[in-house]
Amino acid sequence: MAKLVEFLKDESGASAAEYVLIIAVVGGALTATLAILTGAMDGAMTKVAGVLNPKT
Repeated sequence: MAKLVEFLKDESGASAAEYVLIIAVVGGALTATLAILTGAMDGAMTKVAGVLNPKT
């Protein structure tokens, strides 16, 4: 993390395209992570709802 902050502060040769690329990669990683966690959380909440409201 410290290296990333140092890289972002270093302006020698940095261009807007590099920053856009970094943001795109981070955004893609976040999107993939949220997609995975959404499915897992949905399953977990369904199990909890089944325990709290058992069908009789």
